Amino acid sequence: MSQGIFPIQRIRVWYRPMRSRDSGENHRVSTPLELLFDLCFVVAVGAASADLHHELVEGHIGHGILSYAMVFFAIWWGWLNFSWFASAFDTDDVPYRLATLVQIAGGLTVAAGVDRAFNGDFRVVMVGYVLMRLAMVTQWLRAAKSDPERRTTALWYAGGITFVQALWVADALIGFPQATAAILFAVLVVCELAVPSIAESRGGTSWHPHHIAERYGLFTLIVLGEVVLSATTAVKEGVSEGEHVGTLIGLAAAGLVLVFSMWWLYFDQPGHLRLVRHPSLLSTSSWGYGHYLIFASAAAVGTGLELAVDYDTHHSEISGLATALVVTVPVAVFLLSVWLLHIGPTNECREIAIGYPLTAVLVLAASFGPAPIHVTAVLAAALVALTVFASHGRLRSA
Repeated sequence: MSQGIFPIQRIRVWYRPMRSRDSGENHRVSTPLELLFDLCFVVAVGAASADLHHELVEGHIGHGILSYAMVFFAIWWGWLNFSWFASAFDTDDVPYRLATLVQIAGGLTVAAGVDRAFNGDFRVVMVGYVLMRLAMVTQWLRAAKSDPERRTTALWYAGGITFVQALWVADALIGFPQATAAILFAVLVVCELAVPSIAESRGGTSWHPHHIAERYGLFTLIVLGEVVLSATTAVKEGVSEGEHVGTLIGLAAAGLVLVFSMWWLYFDQPGHLRLVRHPSLLSTSSWGYGHYLIFASAAAVGTGLELAVDYDTHHSEISGLATALVVTVPVAVFLLSVWLLHIGPTNECREIAIGYPLTAVLVLAASFGPAPIHVTAVLAAALVALTVFASHGRLRSA
């Protein structure tokens, strides 16, 4: 009897119909495959941050920031699309796993092409990006075949992604001048962002709010880990020279306090609350898309801390003010993004609602004073203290 059961079990594991999962499913957590996906994609995040550091330390500020924003979009958009699809249709069978591994391979190809992209050659990044997106098309076509209720939505996704990828490839093959290419890039980004909105308007997919919030939270954790790694490596290299040890230790302490504060502030409010309370397409899209600023700014803080080490060890070509801004601007963007997406300007606790934007303004102002990074760390820690005491007082009064 056992010999008859095992083949059936293997068949069920090998292939399952790709139907929508229950959006209220209990104990829905990230799978090992999703965690592997995140770890591989953070390699691309690290590559983008490293090249941004190289550009900034040589004084190429405008070019470095623009290239970083473009490359980071390719990384983030591939991650985002997989995460939302998996929340609604993850079957964890062999075809699904293989398609996901192809997407991971595309993400690693993007990582391999980051250096060239910062030098103006986006061909390798384009190959990896198209590989990710076409693998995503196969997933949507499979969903369209297995789930009649959401077939129209799935086909709109598949068709929209394919159409935009054709535009990306045409753009790469034609090779427009740099100024025109930048405009076309912006247009194609808008097209990419429009595909989910158009497809979801045909019938929403059954993504899981708690699962999505966890996926975003885990990626935020990994990015913050990359920040710690970048800053630690930079401090280690600076200390190995035997000079500026006291300054670098103080900078390392400030950087650690800053990262700890960013972690605390992001996870202070449960991420799924916004998705549950405001389930409209516009609110969901703004929450999901807005995390581009959270992820990109968090990763850029690591670059800023590396640059601060270079400045203190006299290995940088840019001024002290510019060095400070490379840290304070991403921190301010991070605070404002978390405020808008998690806290809310109309938060019932007014101290918290006002504290985030006020701290962001003070962080930017700290750029023009002495020890800007240390002051930024103190301000971020003070905001953490404010949220703790304000929340505690509200709980006691309740």
